[in-house]
Amino acid sequence: MLKIQKRGLTRGALFTASLAACLACGAWAADAPEPAKDAAPAAAKKSASDPATGPKPSKPVAVRPSSASTKASATTKDTKAHPSPSRYHPDRFGGRAGSYYELNWGIDSISVKLVESGELVRFSYRILDPDKARVLNDKEKSASLNDPQAGVSLVVPTMEKIGQLRQSTAPEAGLSYWMTFSNKGRRVARGDRVDVVIGSFKANNLVVD
Repeated sequence: MLKIQKRGLTRGALFTASLAACLACGAWAADAPEPAKDAAPAAAKKSASDPATGPKPSKPVAVRPSSASTKASATTKDTKAHPSPSRYHPDRFGGRAGSYYELNWGIDSISVKLVESGELVRFSYRILDPDKARVLNDKEKSASLNDPQAGVSLVVPTMEKIGQLRQSTAPEAGLSYWMTFSNKGRRVARGDRVDVVIGSFKANNLVVD
């Protein structure tokens, strides 16, 4: 009887010890700190769902044109409104007129231009055939410039110690020659159409530059 009681006590003591050990393990697990949770996804999810704190859409930025492009645009407009004068002068004696003076008088590059602030009118030409153009350089042949629009006839002035303001040397092919007419009172103006007469030579409807 005593042995049975001792065996029962031994078994009860073992059960009690095992139960105490299990309870101790449960208490340790409960007291252990929980691992930190990642707060970043939660914060990002909250920011995305909350319009007040979420990322705001960027506003379009107005781009102002640079000063260089503005000046270029203004220059283009000014050029269209006030085109710069061209230095190109068309050949007024091309075609039949040019052929006429070349074949009959042996000259080309005929020009009538105001010089000395409009006080003189210069008539110039280039020699192609010296024999045909000889009359133009003959100082014995009188020369005049007639302007029907202004109603005047200009002559070659004669200067003291110089003589007539015209070239009268023997003509040579390829060289240019000139003579000037006195334009006292500036009666002949730029754009007028004039006639130049030198002996038997006559050039009609020349435009004054």
